[in-house]
Amino acid sequence: MRSLFRFPNPVNEVSARLVAGGVVFQCVAFIAFRQWWQLIPLAYGFVARVLTGPTLSPLGQFVTCVVTPRLHVPEKLVAGSPKRFAQGMGATMSLGAAASWAADVHWLAIVLVAGITVAATLESVFAICLGCIAFARLMRWGVIPDTVCESCNDITARLTEASRSAASVRVPATR
Repeated sequence: MRSLFRFPNPVNEVSARLVAGGVVFQCVAFIAFRQWWQLIPLAYGFVARVLTGPTLSPLGQFVTCVVTPRLHVPEKLVAGSPKRFAQGMGATMSLGAAASWAADVHWLAIVLVAGITVAATLESVFAICLGCIAFARLMRWGVIPDTVCESCNDITARLTEASRSAASVRVPATR
């Protein structure tokens, strides 16, 4: 059984990219309509995903339970720690946008949400995760110890385990 406050590792990149697409939609809506309340679900989603992955995130639940299973595309497993770091960056920026809006510094809120929009668009459209790139650099510089993300360095053991798990699951024959 999975702990509630545990970020998944590995992460299905297909789902991560779809969640990023939902974030792009939320950000564009905020930039277009500039309603302060739109920052609440944006910030909540990032904080929820940092804490629990998709478990407490309505967008994460929708993507992982409804959208991804209906796509019938193979999973692409990637390390969880860099994705969690990226969600943390989004949480920081979205909470900063909410605080900026509350402090009547609307231009800063818009700039922060525009930054999230760029990052989420790169992730959803091109599979370029800026948070993951920053995470890798911080590891290379020794700011983040290698032990935080051993699977980032060598995912072969995790992939072998995943393939064994997939092979042990029997798929019913279709007619």
